[in-house]
Amino acid sequence: MKRLLPAAIAALLIAEAHAESFVVNDIRVNGLQRVSAGSVFAALPLNVGEKVDERRLVDASRALFRTGFFQDIRLGRDGNALVIDLVERPSISSIEIEGNKAIQTEDLLRGLQQSGLAEGEIFQPATLEGVRNELQRQYVAQGRYSAEIVAKVEPQPRNRVALKIEVNEGSVASIQHINVVGNSVFSDEEVTDLFELKASHWASFFKNDDKYAREKLSGDLERLRSFYLDRGYINMDIVSTQVSITPDKKNVYITVNIDEGEKFTVRDVRLSGDLKVPEEEIRALLLVKPGQVFSRRVMTTTSELLTRRLGNEGYTFANVNGVPETHADDNSVTVTFVVDPGKRAYVNRINFRGNTKTEDEVLRREMRQMEGGWASTYLIDQSKARLERLGFFKEVNVETPAVPGTDDQIDVNYTVEEQPSGSIMASIGFAQNSGLILGGSISQNNFLGTGNRVSLGLTRSEYQERYNFSFLDPYWTPDGVSLGYNAFYRSTDYDELDYSISSYSVNSLGVGLTFGYPISEYSRLSYGLSAQQDEIQTGLYTVDEIVQFIEGEGDSYTNFKANIGWSQSALNRGVLATRGHSQSLYVEATLPGSDLSFYKIDYRGQIFAPLGDKYALRFHTQLGYGDGFGDSEGLPFYEHYYAGGFNSVRGFEDSSLGPRSTPSVVRDANGDIVYSVRDQYGRVTDPDQDPLPFGGNVLIQGGVELLFPLPFVKDQRSLRTTLFVDVGNVFDTNCSASQKNRNDPSCDIDIGNMASSVGVGLTWITALGPLSFSLAKPINEPEDSDTQVFQFSLGQTF
Repeated sequence: MKRLLPAAIAALLIAEAHAESFVVNDIRVNGLQRVSAGSVFAALPLNVGEKVDERRLVDASRALFRTGFFQDIRLGRDGNALVIDLVERPSISSIEIEGNKAIQTEDLLRGLQQSGLAEGEIFQPATLEGVRNELQRQYVAQGRYSAEIVAKVEPQPRNRVALKIEVNEGSVASIQHINVVGNSVFSDEEVTDLFELKASHWASFFKNDDKYAREKLSGDLERLRSFYLDRGYINMDIVSTQVSITPDKKNVYITVNIDEGEKFTVRDVRLSGDLKVPEEEIRALLLVKPGQVFSRRVMTTTSELLTRRLGNEGYTFANVNGVPETHADDNSVTVTFVVDPGKRAYVNRINFRGNTKTEDEVLRREMRQMEGGWASTYLIDQSKARLERLGFFKEVNVETPAVPGTDDQIDVNYTVEEQPSGSIMASIGFAQNSGLILGGSISQNNFLGTGNRVSLGLTRSEYQERYNFSFLDPYWTPDGVSLGYNAFYRSTDYDELDYSISSYSVNSLGVGLTFGYPISEYSRLSYGLSAQQDEIQTGLYTVDEIVQFIEGEGDSYTNFKANIGWSQSALNRGVLATRGHSQSLYVEATLPGSDLSFYKIDYRGQIFAPLGDKYALRFHTQLGYGDGFGDSEGLPFYEHYYAGGFNSVRGFEDSSLGPRSTPSVVRDANGDIVYSVRDQYGRVTDPDQDPLPFGGNVLIQGGVELLFPLPFVKDQRSLRTTLFVDVGNVFDTNCSASQKNRNDPSCDIDIGNMASSVGVGLTWITALGPLSFSLAKPINEPEDSDTQVFQFSLGQTF
């Protein structure tokens, strides 16, 4: 009837233009305000000079109505001139929405605009009514059955209207009961626990899980179906679902009727199609085994493994489907994996996007997938992992679109998101036990986008001055041999530290050269040579062990060192990794011609064990051992290991664990030891002074951390929060006679004397530098250890 109405109106109006046909010698249009005459003539299906009759005039009126611009059209005749009188539809001057909270105003306006309702557009009442119904449907989908939408149209001058949409969202109906009918194998608790929707309970106020939503119910039903299919009930069926609402539209009751069916086991597993890979290799990947209870998840996972295996051979478009065939006689299933490998695909181009700073060559040299070779899923993913481990990018994504016009070529597109990999800055930092730290540095792990690492820095704190320069080219040769060199000067006065490591100062000057060589995809060997000059300075306030060492070895040493190391890294990211593992082993020893003869062996390792998508366990350890050889007795005291503090055992003061020194001694003006104990100002000190931390030649420490996301923080990539347990201590196998006389427990390696703590920590990589803090409670406190519950560091690495 609606389609006939414009024609009937047009027929009545055209009666004025006379029933007989005529030749149009002019067309006049009246009543236009916003619509241009050109738009009218473009829609009009007749022109001047044409002969028109009643049928053609009807067609013309219909064409003008279809534009949607006009609410009234009248055609008339003045001689041989066609007169068209038009009444335009009003335009929308403004749209105002009130009362909405659950759906943002911007989202509502965006939806109205897509439906044709926006400021400046032509107003059509039918469109407004459709939009009102759609808004009502959206609120119902959220469980707001009592929501009301009222649309008002207010006329405005100059043929305009203002739209006002008043929203009464009402309240979300809460679920009072969820009832599953037909389950006999699994209990009501097992089945309803699968649902994301829950009946109202004491925690619903916080979880908001008792608010009905159609989309959530659909997800719950699919989860329920998958639960049964993964446990052998292949014929399980959801017969019906009823959602009932109380008359006041505040409470919802959900009833799900199911038919569990019978439990099926796997009778046989078959392969069909063109395998392309030796059958024994394919069968080794089959997770579905005869005799097992049928599981759709296991079948789907097997299909994915087979697809990936074919992808490694270049069959990127392979399709593997698991097809279960049921046998009702014995409730068994024959699973057939149908393999369609498609054509072997080759890589046309490898493209990089988003690397605004890093040169393409830096990314391209990490590629294990080559252009022109067949496309290997394994090599493409391996290349992606290598880009992530560079530490230059927050995120790396890869796509493999087909090349248009071909069926056997793809492009590999890597999209990266750059992140700061260095800085040129002056910094002020503060560490709890090191005091104020002033520094200036030029540090770049990706220098000018070349991938080279360059660092030039100056740091000055209360107890240390440090000047350093280092350079590393990770691709000194195209096959990945690295070259690095460094020079440094360091002056350290431990007498200034609050936690009072046995007081002395060390001035060191050194240079070094290192080479690295890749031995596998994840492992490297490194070789290094260095020369270092150390000068020990003691004040009046010096412990006996240092005095004895200087009397035997002197106070100035020039040592030449060689080191060899092995490292392995399979972490998923270069910064704040969340999965994978890494480890390293380094051996360093002095060379002939050195003033001292000693060596050190260090091992570090960590492994991440994911717990779902958001959580992970991190296990880590650090072991160290050093000793003298030849004419040197023991490891020089200034090369000792220390434990306690960040990156060690949190909850204990920095370097406060392990062996302690003997009481301090005083020297007279001639350098002779005077045992009337006085400090450097001549004041008499307590001869029963507590021993000070002195370090040792054996380091054992490690721990476990639970990594968890911080609530309400969207981007967790620069943030890490952990619950941790730390364990560790330092021991000395070459204790002095005085230490042994005191029965210092650190003189023997005793696992029972390990310090331990438990706590929570946070690390945040900020624009100003890394920030970290921890709250820890010591569990086991070795004798003479110093505890520190709260620890923090700002502006220096850790």
